[in-house]
Amino acid sequence: MHINKILIGIDDSKYAEYAASYGFDLAKTFNAHVGLVNIVEPMVTPVTSNDTITGLPFQDSGVNEVELLNMQEDMSDNIVNRTIKKYAGDLQVTHFNEYGSTADGILHCSKEFKADLIVIGTHGRTGIDRLLMGSVAESVVRNSHIPVLVVPLTEK
Repeated sequence: MHINKILIGIDDSKYAEYAASYGFDLAKTFNAHVGLVNIVEPMVTPVTSNDTITGLPFQDSGVNEVELLNMQEDMSDNIVNRTIKKYAGDLQVTHFNEYGSTADGILHCSKEFKADLIVIGTHGRTGIDRLLMGSVAESVVRNSHIPVLVVPLTEK
C-alpha cells in the first residue's frame, strides 16, 4: 500500500479537528504530502426585506454579499492556518479553499490533488437528523474513487 498524498477535509468543528489530528498522524507515519481542504458553502441571503413568517421588516445588518463572502473566506483561511500550525510540523501541506457543496468540493480537491486517501470526520448523526441534514461523510464515501477514512469522534 502506497499512501503518498492524503487529503483531509476540515471545518470548524471538534469532529473535523479530531479527524485532522488523525490524518496528520497518518501522514507522518507514511511521510505523505497533506492536502487540507475547507469548503465555504454559500450563505443564502433573503431577497425581500420582509420576514416571510411575521411580515415584519428585516433589520439591515449593514453587511453586503461581498463583505459576507470576504468574512467567510477569512474564517476559512483561519481554520486552515490554525490546523496547519497545530498539526503539520515538518510535513508538506497544500491547502484548498473551495466554494460550493462540501462533499462535491472534497471530491473535486481529491482529484485535483491526486490524493491516495481522503480523511474526514463525522458528526455521527443518526435517524431523522441524518435524513434532514444529510451526511457529507456518507456522500464522500459513496462517490469517491479512492479510499475514504471516516474518523468518528467518540465522546467519553
